Amino acid sequence: MEVKTKTMGTVSVTDDKILTFPNGIFGFENYHKYALIDAEYKPLLWLQSLDEQNLAFLLIDPFLIEKNYELDVDDKMLFEIDIESPTDVIVFSIITVPNDGGPATANLQGPIVINKKNNQALQVILSDSKWSTKHNIIKSLKSNGGE
Repeated sequence: MEVKTKTMGTVSVTDDKILTFPNGIFGFENYHKYALIDAEYKPLLWLQSLDEQNLAFLLIDPFLIEKNYELDVDDKMLFEIDIESPTDVIVFSIITVPNDGGPATANLQGPIVINKKNNQALQVILSDSKWSTKHNIIKSLKSNGGE
């Protein structure tokens, strides 16, 4: 499938990289189809809307930036995308890169949960106040011994 992207022009995406968000993403509930596309810099990915070319989110595996990251998600929510086992799950966090030169942050409070068996996905809001929507990525990597 050819996908028009916000940052890379038109790219070819295989069907296994197409995700459906039955409820959309918070603040973008009307957009349900997205493609996962490798970003220029590993291990980042783009979550590119298939409905709106100018809508894309930068993603990262939250376990890469916070080794003690954990999710406690209500089973009812996971049932919405037919999660049967923890092995069915892939988790990402949305990254924000501010225009003012401030630090890049990851939303650890509202991760993206993907069922890798059926490519259904949702954004959940964690009730644990330990995680924030503006988790400083560089600060976290430095405190965890990363670079």
